[in-house]
Order: sequence, then structure tokens, then C-alpha cells
Amino acid sequence: MRIAGIGCRPGTPLPALLAALDAVGGADALATIPDRETDLRPLAQARALPLHLVPVAGIATPTQSARINATFGTGSVAEAAAIAAGGRLTHPRRIVGPVTIAIAEVP
Repeated sequence: MRIAGIGCRPGTPLPALLAALDAVGGADALATIPDRETDLRPLAQARALPLHLVPVAGIATPTQSARINATFGTGSVAEAAAIAAGGRLTHPRRIVGPVTIAIAEVP
């Protein structure tokens, strides 16, 4: 099972979220921080995917952003969300327009 961890700014439009998910080849589930539920719920509904809302503070990620670390307590929201949803990171974060997306696999 592929989990797409997603980070975005508040108010990111659905077409941008759809484009990011398509750019990584899709997923079987989505994961993000609780603060982004309102932004990601339309994507989950449009693709009929479960949306996991997960805490990410303290999760080690291969990518490090000082701004994201200061705000959320992890180097990458997308990578940390994918990991926190139970996956093993297989594709580090990728930036697609205003969306950051990473893929983790669950055996």
C-alpha cells in the first residue's frame, strides 16, 4: 500500500493537489497534519482515499527545512506524515507547484 504524505500551504486549490498526487503515480491513502484536514479532505473525497491525520513533531526525515522544523518539529511535513501513517519512506519529498508530497510503502 502506498501512502502519500502531503504538505501544503492553507488554501491550496484542489487542482494543485490532484496534480501533485498524479505526478507521483497516485496512492492508496493520504496522510497529513491535522492542521491541513480542511485542505486535504477534498482531495481524499475526489479520489475516494482514506485520509490519515497524524502528528509529526519529532519524526526524523531525510529532508530538513529549518522553517518547517521550527513550525512543526520535523524537517518535512510530507515525509513525516507518510512515515507516521505507518509506512517506510520510499520516495523522499517532491515539490509539485505549491504541494510537497512524499511516498511511503506499507508492506
